[in-house]
Amino acid sequence: MPIPLLVATELAPESLCQIEAEGFEVHYASNASERATIITTRGDGIRAVLTNGSTGFSAGEIAALPKLEIICALGAGYENVDMVAAEARGIVVTHGPGTNDASVADHAMALLMAIARGVVQVDAAVRRGEWAGSRESRPMISGKKLGVLGLGNIGEQIARRGAGGFGMTIAYHSRRRRDGSPWLYLPTPAALAAWSDFMVVAIPGGKTTRHLVDAVVLDALGADGFLVNIARGSVVDTAALIDALKHGRIGGAALDVVEGEPIVPSGLAELRNVILTPHIAGRSPEAVQATIQLVLDNLLAHFGGRPVLTPVG
Repeated sequence: MPIPLLVATELAPESLCQIEAEGFEVHYASNASERATIITTRGDGIRAVLTNGSTGFSAGEIAALPKLEIICALGAGYENVDMVAAEARGIVVTHGPGTNDASVADHAMALLMAIARGVVQVDAAVRRGEWAGSRESRPMISGKKLGVLGLGNIGEQIARRGAGGFGMTIAYHSRRRRDGSPWLYLPTPAALAAWSDFMVVAIPGGKTTRHLVDAVVLDALGADGFLVNIARGSVVDTAALIDALKHGRIGGAALDVVEGEPIVPSGLAELRNVILTPHIAGRSPEAVQATIQLVLDNLLAHFGGRPVLTPVG
């Protein structure tokens, strides 16, 4: 008999079919309203949940699913899964570290290059017939200083791309110094920003990192500095960022994530010195397949009576 699974995050039809083929009865909720309806009407039977770090799964939702045994978070993040409620019920929680690291790091470098060279802005200008007027001088990235906020697996891959591909000098800030790292460690986000020409945010989301990049950090980055965020929108103080961009206190920003997504914060999209992508850094075909396969491996292990591969904690 198929195992009832609530999918509480956006998935492509082929991924849903792949999950169903492995013996799961998929109940797909692409938004909060659909999720609430499924929990109300089918909650008594749901035994597994698939979500992601941004969407999470709340204590109230957990309480409404009496047969829930396992919550799988796509990707490395799980910041909005209520771990206290899950642990109190003995519910297994897994995540997907390493499945999309390369894709996210690639996207970070693409955003960095695009905002530095003004690729999106000049493309739009040329399409408006403004060829001559759009040929402004833009910064190089080769040989510049790249600061990485959060030297986890993704941050390390970004650092290696910057150093190996563009001869950039690398510094980082994390909660603790990484033993054996070849990169310069700086003690605070503000110190990292002051040192950097480009600063990439690659730190996990959650309460402890909320608005870690604030007005002080942005002012330290300075009028010639650029911010790239491929982590979580909550890490950056959006009001402070909009103000810094609007008044030229930083050179520009390239964001794959924003606070309150999928709604773009008011005042952000209108700015010329920002590039926005819709949280797609980890959405390459290769990364998606690896992520779904790890979810299936964890689900099949759990329901087969074996230890899961990538438990949280």
